[in-house]
Amino acid sequence: MKLVSWNVNGLRACVKKGFLEYFNEVNADIFCVQETKLQEGQISLETPGYHQYWNYAVKKGYSGTAVFTKEEPLSIRYGLGDDKGEEEGRILTLEYENFFLVNVYTPNSQRDLARLSFRLDWEDRILLHLQELDKVKPVILCGDLNVAHNEIDLKNPKSNVGNSGFTDEEREKMTTLLKAGFVDSYRYVYPDKEGAYTWWSYMNKVRERNIGWRIDYFIVSERLCKMVQEVDIHSQVMGSDHCPVVLEVNVG
Repeated sequence: MKLVSWNVNGLRACVKKGFLEYFNEVNADIFCVQETKLQEGQISLETPGYHQYWNYAVKKGYSGTAVFTKEEPLSIRYGLGDDKGEEEGRILTLEYENFFLVNVYTPNSQRDLARLSFRLDWEDRILLHLQELDKVKPVILCGDLNVAHNEIDLKNPKSNVGNSGFTDEEREKMTTLLKAGFVDSYRYVYPDKEGAYTWWSYMNKVRERNIGWRIDYFIVSERLCKMVQEVDIHSQVMGSDHCPVVLEVNVG
């Protein structure tokens, strides 16, 4: 089974930059997007053979997630079932026969860390959600998690210590997640690979020089590790300041 995750940073803009061409070429079984930045009715995507599920933010032009899936899920859950951040459209949970898929767009703690406490609370609630799901069947979590976990996951770690996405608090939350029975699939396959990034600033020639961060992930339940066949970062694909991540996994 092939799964793709991509923060498109505005789906309408990304469509104008080749989204559908990539979507059709990659031919994923499940294709997850984050930061759609649109409301219901603002886009009509022709994706023959796929069911579409959308979680829109209340605020216009902000956040939002979507999943395109060939197989119809057994159930769909929007958000976490509480009112904390629910209106930002940041999470979709789809249940399949052999696993749960959780597509998330983790809140950014912002440049001045004004949302760090909100972000940390979100991390706690997401972890509880994943643990509850994992008791029932294995979980595949994907999306823009807005954190570079270790120094290997960004080009300039020393100058970014304490910055949004590389604070001790955010990194510790990722460590806690991985100690709770979940695995960063990319590091499982490529534990020491350097220069593997999924996001680059729009500043001049930053992407060209590969001065990036790896903040987009596929996290899987530990018992799925041996079923992971490949994890690819499609850094050549443009259209957003993020690039797609592709997971191939044998989950039946």
